[in-house]
Amino acid sequence: MLYMICATDVADSLEKRLNARPAHLARLNVLKDAGRLVMAGPFPAVDSPDPGPAGFTGSLVVAEFDSLEDAQAWADADPYIEAGVYESVIVKPYKRVLP
Repeated sequence: MLYMICATDVADSLEKRLNARPAHLARLNVLKDAGRLVMAGPFPAVDSPDPGPAGFTGSLVVAEFDSLEDAQAWADADPYIEAGVYESVIVKPYKRVLP
């Protein structure tokens, strides 16, 4: 089943985010290579695909996991959590309708 992982960053998270990004992307690439990743990306803090020093306010991942518990465990192990990037993370089942 699909699950959405929606995280909110702490204030001024950009430096922490940049430092942890390689490890964060490596985990996402494992999901992608297994055909389980639907989409992933950050929320720019300003209305621009490149927010520069404004940074980001959070992230969204939609991916396939065997259970809600597995999705939550994956989210809990995100390098952004260890690095102090995320203030909160919500994991919910997701039903894809379109496309």
